Parts: sequence; C-alpha cells; structure tokens
Amino acid sequence: MEGHKKEFHTIDEYIATFPADVQRTLNELRQVIKTAAPQAGEKISYQMPTFTLEGNLVHFAAYKKHIGFYPASSGIARFQQDLSAYKTSKGAVQFPIDQPIPYELVCRMVTFRVRENLERAAAKKKRTQ
Repeated sequence: MEGHKKEFHTIDEYIATFPADVQRTLNELRQVIKTAAPQAGEKISYQMPTFTLEGNLVHFAAYKKHIGFYPASSGIARFQQDLSAYKTSKGAVQFPIDQPIPYELVCRMVTFRVRENLERAAAKKKRTQ
C-alpha cells in the first residue's frame, strides 16, 4: 500500500528494519545515550526512538543518507560551534551515514539535556509547592 508506513512500538522493532551496518550504528548511538542518561526511559514518539526523563530528552532516526539526532533546540543552540561541520536545524543535527558519529559530542549533548530537564522539573516542582 503506497504511503503506508510501519508503526513501531519499541526501539528494537525500529532498529530491526534497517540494514545490518545501520543497525550497528543505531545500537551504538542508543548505548551512548543510555550511558549518558542511565535513568532515562525509552519509547517511540513521532515514530522515532525517544529517550525520556522528565519529558522528552532526545530522539534519533535513520534516513537514507544520515542519522538524525534531535536534542531539542536548546541542545543545538548550546553546541552550535561543535556542530559546525554538520547540517543542523533549530532542533536537529544530521550525521552523514557514511561517516563516524561523534559519540563523545552526543554524550555531552545528552548530559546537557539531562541537566536541563532535571532543572526544569525541579523548578516546576518548587513553583507548585
């Protein structure tokens, strides 16, 4: 059926739809995120692998020519200089699929997003007390 896309329910299910080399990259990226945010949950949101901690933390997705990484607009803004070699938009960065992903940078971005989400949640909790 033209235009019908598979609906994913788990990150494993999502990753399994790609060729072996892309699966390896996606699994490595997933592990880097888990290491940087061990307390984060996993889910599918917007049909993309998503990590959550007091709200959405980061998303990632594979495309024909790149791996998209979505650390929110604040993550892109905070690391804009480090991301200068990559195509970016307000809330996303594209890592070319045929080049190594800068996992150390991804780790720093995830750590930043964890801190940001936890601080926002603490401030919100304080306001409601």
